Amino acid sequence: MTEMVYGAVPVTGGEPVLPKWWRTVDKWSLSCILTLFAVGILLGLAASVPLAERNGLNPFHYVQRQAFFGGLAMIAMMLTSMMSPTVVRRLAVVGFLISFVALAFLPVLGTDFGKGAVRWYSLGFASVQPSEFLKPFFVIVAAWFLAAGQELSGPPGRLYSFVMMVTIVLMLAMQPDFGQASLILFAWGVMWFVGGAPMVLLVGLAGLVVVAGTLAYNSSQHFARRIDGFLTPEVDPTTQLGYATNAIREGGFFGVGVGEGTVKWSLPDAHTDFIIAVAAEEYGLVMVLVILALYATIVVRSFIRLMRERDPFIRLAGTGLAAIFGVQAMINMGVAVRLLPAKGMTLPFVSYGGSSLIAGGIAVGMLLALTRARPQGEIGDILRARAR
Repeated sequence: MTEMVYGAVPVTGGEPVLPKWWRTVDKWSLSCILTLFAVGILLGLAASVPLAERNGLNPFHYVQRQAFFGGLAMIAMMLTSMMSPTVVRRLAVVGFLISFVALAFLPVLGTDFGKGAVRWYSLGFASVQPSEFLKPFFVIVAAWFLAAGQELSGPPGRLYSFVMMVTIVLMLAMQPDFGQASLILFAWGVMWFVGGAPMVLLVGLAGLVVVAGTLAYNSSQHFARRIDGFLTPEVDPTTQLGYATNAIREGGFFGVGVGEGTVKWSLPDAHTDFIIAVAAEEYGLVMVLVILALYATIVVRSFIRLMRERDPFIRLAGTGLAAIFGVQAMINMGVAVRLLPAKGMTLPFVSYGGSSLIAGGIAVGMLLALTRARPQGEIGDILRARAR
């Protein structure tokens, strides 16, 4: 009767989404991601102008495209980071199914753009690389299986995730794309290790990787050529690795000056795979160390926050996303300084690329969502309580 006379009392829905997101998100990691994107635009202004001129385009054509796709990536990151872990998992399941089907149809409908590996779908105005989107979605789905396998009367999650991983790795190796295949394998191995896999099985898995690498070397000229080039004592100065090595050497501690670098006129992939060489030449070791510190901050802070998480799924998925993010950056920079064989892998948020930028935005958005502060007892308190 009271409600009929005076009206119903409005029900408060709790804290609004944006203030809650800002209060719980890791602001240090978020700041580092935005800084990396800004560094990518800065380096793109130097690295992509020669390519645009060679192709008869507006000098800032690739920079404008990077800003556009980067803006979409930042929007995707913000929206994804506001999701709950349950919604993140649902998004990953749908995204994984779509990406997996797209990857399966690449041999029929895909293109190689003259690079020898069928990895892209050409849309005319842009291209899409399914493996870039498949990586973060695979990590979430695999973590879900692994976490479910730890439950009493749960499904054989480790077996399901293993079969899924092997299938994807074989599909990527057939393109061939050994770089993305190694990332998928590494992410699954890290999650399997964190989930409590026996050391015997991990050693066995490492042995299988060695056997698979040997078979790939003997059967794939593409793979063998890259390994032989990496093992050669002397670097051909007219190759991309030669140009990159010389640029890093010329840069020294403080670089040759903004816009004064020359490697961007020689490297066809200066704006993508070897953009760290442009940074080292024009801005020197100081800029490289800043970039390294930004990636390290994101990865380390994510691990620290995940150590306090008691939900197995969140812990495994967050660990896989942080690991794959950091290792991709490490591989890209390791190739430029000849610590690793060439992989054809972009530097997250710094290199040019529509698929890599948007997929990276989704990946770190899910990582930020999983590492948000939640009201719960820390895992250390739970373990101590069980020991009493």
